[in-house]
Amino acid sequence: MTRFASPRLLALAGTVALWASAFPAIRVGVDGLGLAALSFLRLAIAAVALVAVAPFARVRLPKRSDLPLIALCGFTGMTAYQILLNWGEIHVEAGTASLLIAAAPVFSILLGSAFLSEPLTRNIVIGSAIALAGTAVVTLADGVSGFTAASLVVLAAAVVQGVYHCATKPLLRRYTGLEVATYAMVAGTVFALPLIPAAVRALPRAPADALLCAAFLGLLPSALGFVIWGYAVARLPLAVSTAALYLVPPVALAVSFVWLGEVPHPVELLGGGVVVAGVTLINRHRHRPVPPRSLRYDIAPQPASRRLDRR
Repeated sequence: MTRFASPRLLALAGTVALWASAFPAIRVGVDGLGLAALSFLRLAIAAVALVAVAPFARVRLPKRSDLPLIALCGFTGMTAYQILLNWGEIHVEAGTASLLIAAAPVFSILLGSAFLSEPLTRNIVIGSAIALAGTAVVTLADGVSGFTAASLVVLAAAVVQGVYHCATKPLLRRYTGLEVATYAMVAGTVFALPLIPAAVRALPRAPADALLCAAFLGLLPSALGFVIWGYAVARLPLAVSTAALYLVPPVALAVSFVWLGEVPHPVELLGGGVVVAGVTLINRHRHRPVPPRSLRYDIAPQPASRRLDRR
């Protein structure tokens, strides 16, 4: 199997597609349900789905010593991220929000370098700078007015997502991607329990499209998206895996155009091209294959002759 058709890179591609489609779905959901209700319903639906498949996928209970790190992942990557992003999208267009969230990999890389001894090569540094410059071009397509208070809220969501990406890396050395996603989603739902009254009030009068978007967000971008993201990041260097997330904004712009009729500014398209150029440069960094022993973290153990991660 070629490098570009490997399961880990296909998982990254699936993550990009799912997370890009989440931005327009959030815009529809938050308009019909409100900030608090959509935040709780998305987390709760995803948690229920993951817990339902847990017995069949042989998901183990986490060790007590890992609970603080799991709580950090749940609070940052699930609860705080959902609330901040949904809040920001009340006033920021879906495509613009995706461009601001594109800063998350930079925080992941810096935190990974500081706490996980992840290497910072010249290609990674330059590629990250180019990709961030592309996001700035798109954000400023309509002038400095793009940096509103709502834009800063979305940037805060990018920061907490970067913390989540970094914090999951040690857990993925001991648990499968499905297990880490399940632990974090359940923890995030627990932190979001104060939002239940708002969800109860919003449900009776919510339009059907908003309810469908909440279900879509919970089952696909949240439940499935975080599982395949965990699969990929467990097998690739943090800088390379998070670099793929720079592709989310261009895809989100296209989905937002088709779904919501948001027409991107020509300067935004130029910025999207710069983002892709940065990602290409980052992925020119050749990383060593993950040692075979790490294959024990697959969702379902397979015979050695059928493990697809070997090249």
